[in-house]
Amino acid sequence: MEQKRKLRINGHSHLLPYPEEIPQFMKDKGIFWVDKDRKFMLQKDWNRPITDSSFFLDEKLAWMERFKIDHAVVLNLSQLYGNGLRVEEMKQALRFQNDFNAKIQHENPNKFTTGFVVHPGFVRGACWEIERCVEELGLQLLCLPTHYMDTIGTWRCIFDEENEPIFELANKYNLAVEIHPYDGEKFIKLENTSWRFHLIWMLAQCADAYHFLTLNGYQDKYPNMRTCFAHGGQLAQINLGRRIQGFDGRPDLFEGKSHPRKAVAHPNIFFDTLVHDTGGLQLLIKNQTSKQVLMGLDDPYPLGEMESAKQSSYPGKILDLAIERNIINENERDAIWEDNVIQWLCGNDEAAKQKLINRILG
Repeated sequence: MEQKRKLRINGHSHLLPYPEEIPQFMKDKGIFWVDKDRKFMLQKDWNRPITDSSFFLDEKLAWMERFKIDHAVVLNLSQLYGNGLRVEEMKQALRFQNDFNAKIQHENPNKFTTGFVVHPGFVRGACWEIERCVEELGLQLLCLPTHYMDTIGTWRCIFDEENEPIFELANKYNLAVEIHPYDGEKFIKLENTSWRFHLIWMLAQCADAYHFLTLNGYQDKYPNMRTCFAHGGQLAQINLGRRIQGFDGRPDLFEGKSHPRKAVAHPNIFFDTLVHDTGGLQLLIKNQTSKQVLMGLDDPYPLGEMESAKQSSYPGKILDLAIERNIINENERDAIWEDNVIQWLCGNDEAAKQKLINRILG
């Protein structure tokens, strides 16, 4: 009997709209736009070079073909979390992002599963947008920031108890949830130099969000919601022992909270592979087991697993190295590329899994 070909699904990807697809109000209000030469993504008082042509759809499809990637999970753009925007502007910006992502999925169903984003500072509106994105747009992946600004300008963790209505809906709709860091420089009082917010503080933001997800026991309270942390939740892995000792040593600070040990290797908590070295991957797998790890390339950002002569890198290299170093076996590698991504996206809904596989295979 012929063995079924294993799929290669990238669980952490990004896509920019072409400049002409971005509504004029986004540029007029300084919210977000791309210059006509496709060299920069811009916001008011901010710009970032577009470092690879695969930020855009046609070029992304060619890139996926070149590296034999069957399917990609496209997250929202971090620049469109809407923090600090006036309410109407925020709603319009997020709606543009969600409608754009839905269009990408509907027009390229075998190539992309796309996420949608809401702003937790306005819980009722966020719930309405979840209902719209699931019921009208057919999306199944909720993208949330690790931290957000509330209506009085205070920065909060996404797993604040005020946001439980959002998680109740995610549970009702059997949603996958992606937790991604951004905006650290807006609330961490340090000069934005030497890329410190991307290299260090983003990982701390993920660890902070993981801290509160697990303390609140949301992985058990919302059994149909499966949460994946970007960038391997890297600092959360090395920080585990400190959190356990803190919980045991100062129980007065954690009354009514769930023990950190209860969340370790939990089937509803996932992490992507984007930790940049096999030592980091080994710790992640040792803590959480390979079943809770899924492929994440973070393409096409320069901190993603891209082709690079300087780093002799290519998409999928970390898993190939992990096999060489006996950190994982070939079955575990195949599961990280396919089964674990599908499990995160669909949970235990076997019909949804088959529907997704059929969609990918066309």
